[in-house]
Amino acid sequence: MSREKILAAVKKNQFAHAPLPDLEILNTLTAATDNLVQQYSTVASAGGSFVYEVKDLETIKAILQKEFKHGVKIISSIPELDEYTYAGNVLEESSHSFADAELTILASNLGVTENGALWLTESQMNIRVLPFISQHLAVVICKDALVPTMAQAYAQIGNADYGYGAFISGPSKTADIEQSLVIGAHGPRSLSVFILT
Repeated sequence: MSREKILAAVKKNQFAHAPLPDLEILNTLTAATDNLVQQYSTVASAGGSFVYEVKDLETIKAILQKEFKHGVKIISSIPELDEYTYAGNVLEESSHSFADAELTILASNLGVTENGALWLTESQMNIRVLPFISQHLAVVICKDALVPTMAQAYAQIGNADYGYGAFISGPSKTADIEQSLVIGAHGPRSLSVFILT
């Protein structure tokens, strides 16, 4: 079949254009009185995350001190957690130098209750590789930054100015090999989410 015939057949079988659906109805699916923190905790925990409701950064420090041995490499993008290596001070280091990072602590401004996803931009990561190379990942988010659906999350970030961003949901996992679930196969072995209430 000639090139012209193929292109003519493709052109002939184009789908009719249709207007985009009105997504405003999604805002009515979850009532404003619903407990988004509880919903997020349920979904994220089911996905393998550890979720903590905390009042302040001091509570987070206390939890991390129990969970991680003194002297392990911990990198934080949150300046107030000043006992850890601040990510902003190691921007010039090679990505390979973070291979021994036990924990990375990041802040997020957007979480999604329907799937436990957290939106992280490059400015929040400081270094793109950090949320993916550490053995463990912790993310701090304010309860007011939770939205019910991904559609609402995309509405927030759609016109935002960011160079790179990623949704992260739970520890890395795969079931590709013999359909057996493996946690931490190609990224952090755990995700802890600290929700500031």
